[in-house]
Amino acid sequence: MDGPEPHSPTQEKLLDDLRQVIENAEELLKNTNQYHGSLYQGARAKLAQALLTATEELARFEDVQIGRMIELTAAANKLHRDLTGEAKLLRAFKPGA
Repeated sequence: MDGPEPHSPTQEKLLDDLRQVIENAEELLKNTNQYHGSLYQGARAKLAQALLTATEELARFEDVQIGRMIELTAAANKLHRDLTGEAKLLRAFKPGA
């Protein structure tokens, strides 16, 4: 997937915004259940489907990010020959590391 670096501020902001939109949409669905007109129900159905799609995409994207973090950590461990958990921890807290 091309785009910003995995931990860029823009990407993190986008993910936070998407989480907020999902949360707001879930709340809207809960608070409009009492409306029974066909227009309301149609709009609610579309919103529910969009919410499902957004939630699945967010989960997929988060899985990709976790995969990238694991790959980068493994590469750093190999590069620095961190064979033990202690070595990894000491390098993580070493100034300039």
